[in-house]
Amino acid sequence: MGSRKRESALARKIANQDVAKALHNDCPSSPRKMRLVADIIRGVEVEKALSILKYSKKGASEKLEKVLLSAIANWQSKNEGADIEEANLIVKEIFVDSARQLKRLRPAPQGRGYRIRKRSNHITLILGTKN
Repeated sequence: MGSRKRESALARKIANQDVAKALHNDCPSSPRKMRLVADIIRGVEVEKALSILKYSKKGASEKLEKVLLSAIANWQSKNEGADIEEANLIVKEIFVDSARQLKRLRPAPQGRGYRIRKRSNHITLILGTKN
């Protein structure tokens, strides 16, 4: 690796020191239902987001809580000596993309069949520090 490439890689690593990312692919839930919960915690502090997800009635909140806990663990592994409360972590970005659809047929009147689309999604959650 050349020196210029090494320096840019080191600069990128230092810039991403305070950012942690967690993914969940092929989550078996509709993207629309998941986005309703994701919009609530976008830009919120981590402790408050965890409490929102813990006491939410939506089924999607359980899966988002696991992804958030995974992102926190990723941040802790990057910054081993740092404390979460002092870091002022927030949910910097969260987006839900649609994934593959399973297509099934349901019997309908007069010999017809209605198509059922079982949707799934990809969740991406990025934690950052509050400026």
